[in-house]
Parts: sequence; structure tokens; C-alpha cells
Amino acid sequence: MKYCSACGMPLLKKEDFAKGDESSEFCLYCVDEKGEVKGAEDIFEGGVKFFMEQVGTDRGTAEKMVRKNMSMLPYWKDKDCEVLKGEMATDEEFEAILKKF
Repeated sequence: MKYCSACGMPLLKKEDFAKGDESSEFCLYCVDEKGEVKGAEDIFEGGVKFFMEQVGTDRGTAEKMVRKNMSMLPYWKDKDCEVLKGEMATDEEFEAILKKF
């Protein structure tokens, strides 16, 4: 299975890929209308919203989850993003939340 390199979303069907391009390494949520990857802040906020809505976590927990998630993804490895600095979920916390899906 393929996952978005910027947010980790599973890319299960053509519509999940950026611009419907199955060769893309990004999902439809992580690129703008020009096909360029959105900024870290936008992707971070989208992830926070996702965890709060889908898992029912509070904002602080959601932020820690998103920092952990994004820090493990290839797209962010060599980027210095202020939003990714700060407290992260532990491996145990991260695994526990992922089991809810």
C-alpha cells in the first residue's frame, strides 16, 4: 500500500492521490491547486483537525500525534519546520491511537 509522503494518508484509490495522479507520492489534501505541496503549517493543522474529529482527542494530544506522525514521514526529514518542534507523542501513545482506526 502507498501512503502520502507528507501526511501519511493511505492512498487506496485514484481519487486519493494528488490531482488523481497515481504516480504522485502525495494525497489530494497535501497539494494546492497548482499541484505543489502545501506548507507544514497547513498540513499540520489538517492533521490536528483529523485526529480531533476522527479519534476525539483534545487539541494538545492531536498536536503531539501529528508531530510524531509528520516527523516519521520522508517529506519532512530534511526540513526545519517550526510547527514540528515541540512535544511529540511517545511510541506507545502513537500506537494506541492508531489502533482506534
